[in-house]
Amino acid sequence: MAKWVYNFGDGSAEGEASMKNLLGGKGANLAEMSNLGLPVPPGFTITTEVCTSFYDNDNNYPADLAEQVKASIAVIENTVGAKFGDEENPLLVSVRSGARVSMPGMMDTVLNLGLNDKTVEALAKKSGDERFAYDSYRRFIQMYSDVVLGVEHYYFEELLEIHKEENGYVLDTELDAEDWKELCKAYEAKTEEELGRPFPQDVNEQLWGAIDAVFGSWMIERAMTYRRLHNISHNWGTAVNVQSMVFGNMGDDCATGVAFTRDPSTGENAYYGEYLINAQGEDVVAGIRTPQNLTKVSRIAAGSDMPSMEESMEDVHNQLADVFQKLEAHYRDMQDIEFTVQQQKLWILQTRSGKRTAPAALKIAVEMVHDGIISKEEALLRVDPAALDQLLHPTLDPDANRDVLTKGLPASPGAASGMVVFNADEAEALSKDGKKVILVRVETSPEDIHGMHAAKGILTSRGGMTSHAAVVARGMGRPCVSGAGALFIDMAEGTINVSGRTVNNHEIITIDGASGEVMFGEVATIKPELGGHFNELMGWADNVRTMNVRTNAETPLDATAAREFGAEGIGLSRTEHMFFDADRIINVRQMIMSEDEEGRRAALEKLLPVQRKDFIDLFTIMKGLPVTVRLLDPPLHEFLPHEDADFEDVAEAMNVDMAYLKRRSEELHETNPMLGHRGCRLGISFPEIYEMQARAIIEAALEVSKNLDEAVIPEIMVPLVGTSKELEILRKLICDMADQIIEASGATLDYTVGTMIELPRAALQAGDIANHADFFSFGTNDLTQTAYGISRDDSAHFLDDYLKADIYQQDPFVTLDQEGVGELVKIGVERGRATRPDLKVGICGEHGGDPASVEFCHRAGLDYVSCSPYRVPIARLAAAQAALKQSN
Repeated sequence: MAKWVYNFGDGSAEGEASMKNLLGGKGANLAEMSNLGLPVPPGFTITTEVCTSFYDNDNNYPADLAEQVKASIAVIENTVGAKFGDEENPLLVSVRSGARVSMPGMMDTVLNLGLNDKTVEALAKKSGDERFAYDSYRRFIQMYSDVVLGVEHYYFEELLEIHKEENGYVLDTELDAEDWKELCKAYEAKTEEELGRPFPQDVNEQLWGAIDAVFGSWMIERAMTYRRLHNISHNWGTAVNVQSMVFGNMGDDCATGVAFTRDPSTGENAYYGEYLINAQGEDVVAGIRTPQNLTKVSRIAAGSDMPSMEESMEDVHNQLADVFQKLEAHYRDMQDIEFTVQQQKLWILQTRSGKRTAPAALKIAVEMVHDGIISKEEALLRVDPAALDQLLHPTLDPDANRDVLTKGLPASPGAASGMVVFNADEAEALSKDGKKVILVRVETSPEDIHGMHAAKGILTSRGGMTSHAAVVARGMGRPCVSGAGALFIDMAEGTINVSGRTVNNHEIITIDGASGEVMFGEVATIKPELGGHFNELMGWADNVRTMNVRTNAETPLDATAAREFGAEGIGLSRTEHMFFDADRIINVRQMIMSEDEEGRRAALEKLLPVQRKDFIDLFTIMKGLPVTVRLLDPPLHEFLPHEDADFEDVAEAMNVDMAYLKRRSEELHETNPMLGHRGCRLGISFPEIYEMQARAIIEAALEVSKNLDEAVIPEIMVPLVGTSKELEILRKLICDMADQIIEASGATLDYTVGTMIELPRAALQAGDIANHADFFSFGTNDLTQTAYGISRDDSAHFLDDYLKADIYQQDPFVTLDQEGVGELVKIGVERGRATRPDLKVGICGEHGGDPASVEFCHRAGLDYVSCSPYRVPIARLAAAQAALKQSN
């Protein structure tokens, strides 16, 4: 017979901490604490396997589950000396969820189960406190009706407020036993009115109703959303924990609280938490009463005149401190603990590894290594790489008020406030005048780059997590919220309309790129501070990882920031991003609009010196580290003029009329520009473009090598190759130009030529392509786009539907699709190295800064990942974790 139920309590348990996949995190830890001899109210856990069976079998339970639950109720009865449903000495229980990973607040809980019109009288008699008994009963009726029966909780809150108002009460604590008796009857009547049947009096019906509700809550919308956001599988299921009740609301010698063994905000090695006298657990989090501090030190620091637990319940506080020490020593990590005090006796209801900020995570991990509690390797695995974003960008003050207008995609972390502006030129102008601005666009284009750079943050109503706005913002370290579809942005009127509200040009808004929230007005931010703990942990990571970490950068600002964050070179320098400055774009447009080679070469001659200067700056900053320069790869429409003023500027520069230019623009128009005349196709059609860029790269490398007396390592990358012949032709063109310049200089210079693998055909033909490549760099943004047949800039409109339907587990533009796109990467690596064993292979899409994707790259045998500057530390830590996991 399958075992569906595991008992715990009274100094022993049938489970243990290692069984969290079966018992859930809460059940496994309740079992572990029981085995440690800690004061845990007895109970039992219904396993996660029951949950998966429940959903696999049309919401039906295993046939033998009911008997196992009945037997476990009997075990609790024998342990506590009370009987479930007894009218003289009733056993009351709580029913709680417990998935294998913590999902706080996402699923349902029922307390005080087992009370009815008869057992409440027995509870009053046994406790000698009618007020306590009927307060517990009204709590149960409200919670059970809401969670299990579907009667909205506001009905009961309204009845309570009316009763208080009619009797002149302000606080719940002013109500006596008779008040609660009257409200219990009113609550039951309201439930019957809403449902057409009485509130259930049968305790077994109550129990199974609560079990049904907890298992049912696994698939409610908020829980599913939480799992999508935290990459938790829908298939894991939740456990159900049934536990005998202990009461913190029986009088002034009772209390309930939540505590951490260390400060979860700062990581300080000091007890942190709150408690309430004469209360139940939900009172601490409901905000109805102000919780009190645990320790005298924290009370003084908070400026509170309410006594701390250390002062009002000294003996119990000392017991709790002893539990803190035992649990942290046992789990070797900071613990988050829930407790109840019933008539001066301490009970521990839950422990789990506490959630913490990134600064706290670093401090705790490093200090536990110093104290000999954990190893350096364990410390590296304790810190979530993605959480390092908190350290690298400003964040909103958690205590500040927020007027939230809407929520979009958290495209680039950090927080910023500023004046709303709707075009890049105004953003730049206002920024030069010292104004803080948020650039608001329906969607951004490369022409907005100067405004994006000038802005403190970027907000768009369209676009996904790898849209232009998102990618560029992350590279700049700018907060960005993209795809905020509820916003109606009226560019002509200069307004944002959302949910009946209007935000006007130059009014202040705040965006939070970590949560996707858009707020009206200014919200205070907290600046990041990188301290010794960060540097120490990163040093450990660098000693462990085997994969290099580079950056995507094309400006001195980005390159400098990346070096400071530990980048080991540039893995992608997108040269088209260098051409959108106002003093260059006219020459670029002149080159594109020209109908003959002579016209194009004339424009390229003007671009050569500025392009060479760009590379001199990058090579100088990188000081001998490899720099991969991607040759020009824009869809042509991004460079074409759109406004009459832009046409006039180009017409003047080319000495042609407007009509000619507009005709030429129409000729260059493409129906699907992302799959059009871009990448290496430009080099094939207009080889003079790549000749100019190769010349600029080599001349810059020679100059910097001479000035620094240190070798420069230029890597010239041809984009969007789909056939070996394309690369063969363009490699010869590049090498002919490079060798000619090097020979004329009389110096020596090593350089390499490779390609981006960003088309499925290129991955499949990697063996042939490798004949002409010194290196591959997987451009997984475009590889994902072309493998899926999905436009990354338009996917935000429907990707959420796919995630909700569980078609995709994650957004494939955020986390690499290992089964499909990842398979193409592995094929490309295998076939490329079969031809050229020394082939250097990296990745330069946005996936290079995603921890799960970095781990895949390590397993696939890549030499490096490249990501935006502010994600370099994330990639360094993720690469170290990948190496540790593979070695274990």
